[in-house]
Amino acid sequence: MGSRTALVEDLMERFPHVPREAVFKEDLLRGGVAFDKSALSDTANEAAGDVKPKSYFIFSFDHGTLPELGEAALRRPPEEIILTGGPYGLRRTVVSVRVNPASPYRVAADEEGLLGLYLDGTRIADVGVPPMPEYYRHTLSNGKSVMEVAPTIQWGYLIYLTVFRVCQYFGAKEECQYCDINHNWRQHKAAGRPYTGVKDVEEVLEALEIIDRYDTQKASTAYTLTGGAITSKVAGRDEADFYGHYAKAIEERFPGRWIGKVVAQALPKADVQRFKDYGVQIYHPNFEVWDRRLFELYCPGKERYVGRDEWHRRILDSAEVFGARNVIPNFVAGVEMAEPFGFTTVDEAIASTTEGLRFFMSHGITPRFTTWCPEPTTPLGKANPQGAPLEYHIRLLEAYRQTMDDFGLSSPPGYGPPGPGRAVFSVSSFMDSLPADGPDTGRELDGAASTAG
Repeated sequence: MGSRTALVEDLMERFPHVPREAVFKEDLLRGGVAFDKSALSDTANEAAGDVKPKSYFIFSFDHGTLPELGEAALRRPPEEIILTGGPYGLRRTVVSVRVNPASPYRVAADEEGLLGLYLDGTRIADVGVPPMPEYYRHTLSNGKSVMEVAPTIQWGYLIYLTVFRVCQYFGAKEECQYCDINHNWRQHKAAGRPYTGVKDVEEVLEALEIIDRYDTQKASTAYTLTGGAITSKVAGRDEADFYGHYAKAIEERFPGRWIGKVVAQALPKADVQRFKDYGVQIYHPNFEVWDRRLFELYCPGKERYVGRDEWHRRILDSAEVFGARNVIPNFVAGVEMAEPFGFTTVDEAIASTTEGLRFFMSHGITPRFTTWCPEPTTPLGKANPQGAPLEYHIRLLEAYRQTMDDFGLSSPPGYGPPGPGRAVFSVSSFMDSLPADGPDTGRELDGAASTAG
């Protein structure tokens, strides 16, 4: 193809059942977006501007290190952007910002100061940016910002509590080969930015009190507790107790205010029960990549400490605790095609990933996925700066929806409404690509009586 526009239009024509909004969103997520100076914040004070800034809530999700991002590192881009209108008539589409100064996509202001998304020099959509929430303008009693302790994403729907900012899978022989959580912590510390390694429970509760007080529209609907894997202990607690004790404190202070979710390793059933007892409602034991060989190569720490087969057994066991519908493991879409070990054709990669989807969905468990951002400090990002082909991501959306239909499943709970023009999940297009005529599953939760099998 002679241009990125031609490639995108070809895929929209070849896959008409995939919303065109999702085609653009996946391309922005896999390849990033550049920001003109006119589209960046005018202040270094993250709480003083009119636009909600990018919080770097767990990973960098950038195509360069902070020193390589230029102006975008000094004047933060927005957390997310909304695409609407333009020559393709795009419906409201929320996209997580992944900065790439070399991207063919650029956000810039026109002569009248209105932001737009440009591809190959042509304006293809109007761009909206998230307004600064009132709760970001207030600090904790110790001076820390709410954005540092309890940032919100998905246009304010989700409070993202990365309470442990590093991972105990450490070094080349243990770290997941696509993950930059440890580097992201190091680069923020090196830049002098606040980036708390272990967040104090009382700090989290104080930040949530501020959010609850000033979020008068109750836009924040869920919180996610997460962080790096714990192979020994943190603050004297094992993984289930460490993440679980935050949930217990939150649920005691704010009973029923938010849907409580936890992203952790696939733990033994007794530990999973502890999450449930602490008040967690949704469990994300991410399986990362389906193929056995790639899991062993790309997730060496998880293979060493748990092992792929045991990981999958634990996911199925957790459905007996939470109910199959409330177990939602994530995978990193695109690493299946990462050189030098990944599949060399889209057909092979889609076949493998679909095999994994069918395995879990046949047990009533609905996985979800994050579109891989090839961060350059990771082994896979360094070797694959372009990520996976856009065609893989578009065909995955098609396969995902078809597999859900095959097993009679609907969009998972805790992600807001499905459908193009409605979805708020910002780090992949799986919710944008599901039927919009289903229920708003933002607060829909099934009881634990629904089990795998």
